[in-house]
Amino acid sequence: MKLNRKEYADLYRQASPPSPSYKTIPAAFLVGGAICALGQGLRILYEGAGLDGQSAGTAVSCSLILLGVLLTALRLFEKLARFAGAGTLVPITGFANAIAAPALEFKTEGFVLGSCVKMFSIAGPVLTLGISASVIYGLILWLAGGAA
Repeated sequence: MKLNRKEYADLYRQASPPSPSYKTIPAAFLVGGAICALGQGLRILYEGAGLDGQSAGTAVSCSLILLGVLLTALRLFEKLARFAGAGTLVPITGFANAIAAPALEFKTEGFVLGSCVKMFSIAGPVLTLGISASVIYGLILWLAGGAA
């Protein structure tokens, strides 16, 4: 089936009706803000328990990743994401969901060829480009004499 630009645009419009931004933007703001507030609360809790700032930040990241994976495993993350949209996808919980959801979806195909292979189908390109960009930026900084 070969489509020209106009036919494709018509199909696209039919398949993706406009979202009610008067509802989705506030929902994304509130849920994303609540996740970030939870992260800040966890940081205060971990620092109060005696962790230094860097260790507390690491513990917060691990906790939010665990929460994202747990909500994904319980099939609650999808419901939350349907309500809040980008509010759940922007914080680190969205990244955890992007790794866990395909792993759970393809577990019936086996551990290696199912979960392990499909785990990075969504987040893989992000990881690859992010790591590659950091190496390139580091090399540029080093060549410019900025790195010690």
